[in-house]
Amino acid sequence: MSRFIFLILLFIHLPSWTQPLLMKRDSFPEHKKVMLLSAVLPGAGQVYNSIHRENGPKHAFWKVPLIYAGLGATGYFLTVNNQTQKSLKLEYQNRMDNVANLNPTWALYDDQAVLSLYQSYLNKRDMSILGCAAVYFIQIAEAGVEAHFLHFDVSDKLSMNVHPTLLGPTSAGIHVQFKFR
Repeated sequence: MSRFIFLILLFIHLPSWTQPLLMKRDSFPEHKKVMLLSAVLPGAGQVYNSIHRENGPKHAFWKVPLIYAGLGATGYFLTVNNQTQKSLKLEYQNRMDNVANLNPTWALYDDQAVLSLYQSYLNKRDMSILGCAAVYFIQIAEAGVEAHFLHFDVSDKLSMNVHPTLLGPTSAGIHVQFKFR
């Protein structure tokens, strides 16, 4: 019985002994790691890409304020449109219930106009939600695409030259030359 338990324990621990030999250096692809960083904290993937760039300029830091400006603007419009549509909904309900204390902001509008404004601000609120989601998901996708180009070869061995040229006495053209060394 003790031999059987020893063999079971041996086989249970055997994969844990061999695992470091079989594992790659980093089994999680870099672009997925960057996208996860951007999903958790918007702009973190862009900063990671800028820090880990091997060649070329480190230019991703300017994107972070744009991301937060986009999220802030869409968040602001979402808040304003949501509060306005709630105010219009309450105004319409108060008018239908014949409540005496009406909001002076909406006093100039009749019932149909208040209902129309409510629907308009409801649509604006929904578009603000879509805008906020678009900014969020676009920054995640941008970080992932940028991560694919972190180790892109931009040496002189790969080049493209574009020069204007004359094709004849009266026509101009473009000369494109690719070099792969």
